[in-house]
Amino acid sequence: MGLLSQQTTVTQVVIVVGFLLLLSVFAHVAKQILFKNPNEPPVVFSWFPFFGSTVIYGMDPPAFFHANRAKYGDIFTFILLGKKTTVYVGPKGNDFILNGKIKDVNAEEIYSVLTTPVFGKDVVYDCPNSKLMEQKKFMKVALTTQAFQSYVPIIADEVSSYFKKNPLFKSQSGIVNIGPIMAQLTIFTASHSLQGKEVRNKFDESLADLYHDLDMGFSAVNFVLHWAPLPWNNKRDHAQRTIAKIYMDTIKERRAAGQTNSQDMMWHLMNSTYKNGTPVPDHEVAHMMIALLMAGQHSSSSTSSWIMLYLAARPDIMEELYREQVEALGADLPPLTYEDLAKLPLNQAVIKETLRLNAPIHSIMRKVKQPMPVPGTKYVVPANQTLLAAAGVSASDPQYFPEPDLWEPHRWDKESPIAPRIPRSDPEKDETIDYGYGLVSKGSMSPYLPFGAGRHRCIGEHFANAQLQTITAMIVRMFKFRNPDGSNKVIGTDYVSLFSRPLEPANVYWEKREKIA
Repeated sequence: MGLLSQQTTVTQVVIVVGFLLLLSVFAHVAKQILFKNPNEPPVVFSWFPFFGSTVIYGMDPPAFFHANRAKYGDIFTFILLGKKTTVYVGPKGNDFILNGKIKDVNAEEIYSVLTTPVFGKDVVYDCPNSKLMEQKKFMKVALTTQAFQSYVPIIADEVSSYFKKNPLFKSQSGIVNIGPIMAQLTIFTASHSLQGKEVRNKFDESLADLYHDLDMGFSAVNFVLHWAPLPWNNKRDHAQRTIAKIYMDTIKERRAAGQTNSQDMMWHLMNSTYKNGTPVPDHEVAHMMIALLMAGQHSSSSTSSWIMLYLAARPDIMEELYREQVEALGADLPPLTYEDLAKLPLNQAVIKETLRLNAPIHSIMRKVKQPMPVPGTKYVVPANQTLLAAAGVSASDPQYFPEPDLWEPHRWDKESPIAPRIPRSDPEKDETIDYGYGLVSKGSMSPYLPFGAGRHRCIGEHFANAQLQTITAMIVRMFKFRNPDGSNKVIGTDYVSLFSRPLEPANVYWEKREKIA
């Protein structure tokens, strides 16, 4: 009788739980149908409370945005992990969200749960916005034209050395998964150029892989499970401790040696002082060094992978790139310089076009601090909701980019029939603003914003362009690519992390190029 009683109790509990779940679903559906607020954006219908549209959004965010834009217009709201999230796409949406004032929108409260375990304490979103602006100003010292002139030869040498030493490229041809290759290459080139030879010498393939583990800490599920002892979080935490220790040990070695004449990023941060007179603590220097390298890792590694995959799908473009260098720089292809990059417009266009179709960040979020009326509409976005900008939607809008799904670098040619139709800004208006780290473009109404806009615009934009152009130019000098099956297809996108990347394995067939005399 005891066993029968227990079984009956379990059955009753299951029935009650099932009933409550059914009731919650019914209440959730009824609320959407019967209690619409005409002063708030339309809500994307969903069946389940809390989860709402989380799953379908996470599977393919751009497809989700396009589908709901077609149904509801430029402004709509969906439920993301229990939070009402209002999407505003198009140039007006980009401006409304990315140029929002501090009193209206807040990035720290959204992203700190993701970034703090990855970067470390007291930097980026784990500090007041005013302090972050000072930190960005410190780091901008390494992003001058003079610095770029020294960076390009370093990056070029790293690329050449990497492929000469990598056993995967010992033969004359082969097939390789390009994603891990580009992840390592971007870490090596960025660490050497931005952080100096001393730091670069401590990096090997295993340490580059640790940055991949850090990157996976940006999984969307970590908005709610950042604290959980999940496999990817354990790897994230181990990677953060390991990399931070490398920087901390280097700082201690430098201080012990009494060296003060180096001009690299680490020395600059070690000798920087906040406005209140406080020197930057060593642990903040280490964490800023991680953030600096990560800023390039999760964007440049995925973008460079996409570039290689597009070139494999379009060998004709790869050959044009090679001929462009021969004609602009000389048949002997001399060592690449920063000034050379300006002589290679197709090389530049490849970067632009790839970022247009595959911007690393598909969703940029802000927490609403007070009710925000949407200009030109009846809508008011309530406080404590989340605002989401998706600049990639306007970058794939036929209104601005004819044949938007086509990867075609020649669209950036002035006379191209599918040239971008980007509205020009008013030259009479002030188009720059200083948020505390130097003048940046104020414009956020453009349909093409691969590096964001506003106070959180990426300060590494010019470095990323120089790095990607240099890596692409050097690989074009060394190899011919094509798809292993000979097709012109490009692989799909992995949206597991907030920073989208190609699905793996992302294989390309490579063949060493015989240099033209």
